[in-house]
Amino acid sequence: MLKAAIVDIDGTLIDSVDFQAEAWLRALHIFGHHDVRFEEVRSQIGKGGDELLPVFMSKPEIARVGKDLEKYRTELFRREYMDRIQPFPKVRELFLRLKSDGFKLALASSSNKEDLEVYKRIADIEDLLEADTSADDAEKSKPHPDIFAAALKRLGDVKADEAVVTGDSPYDAEAAKKLGIVEITGVLCGGFPEADLRKAGCTAIFRDPADILAHYEASAFARRRKAA
Repeated sequence: MLKAAIVDIDGTLIDSVDFQAEAWLRALHIFGHHDVRFEEVRSQIGKGGDELLPVFMSKPEIARVGKDLEKYRTELFRREYMDRIQPFPKVRELFLRLKSDGFKLALASSSNKEDLEVYKRIADIEDLLEADTSADDAEKSKPHPDIFAAALKRLGDVKADEAVVTGDSPYDAEAAKKLGIVEITGVLCGGFPEADLRKAGCTAIFRDPADILAHYEASAFARRRKAA
């Protein structure tokens, strides 16, 4: 029986993907990569810096300036973009529905812990969570499974086949599949094409959290109640 909902936050619960991409793009340009385009960076959002930077920089360059670039990007993002982020509609309502159906709720984000705390307040779900994990809890970020594995561990008695993962990027689905999670819900509000989400392993696709709530009976979440 399904016991837990493990949910990504950037692009899934909050409208932040474009802002994340802009901050990374500006940082890459500042550090000399003027040929990188916005669309190229946006397609990598969902990964942490450890997986994103190698797409655009060589290993020697990352070793030399990677930490400085990530520090610049983080400070820029917090200074110019953080207060512009809005939640997608019906996030809290969806989490309340999941809670009422007996799901344990966890967040699994490639963002750092400090930013994740802000995101939880933006999404208005701080009081509804059993656990959360961030890039600080994982050796490698998505599409590696470390962050989801940490979430399962913090939830306690939940096995991989007892969890539903929800995310907006192919990297969420790829990471979940590597861990043995088979129920993977994709949302389109992060801007990734439906075909990419399905190819990565999503078993159901919805527009956004409000769409999941509106069609809850057709979601994997409804099967928990029916099986109980």
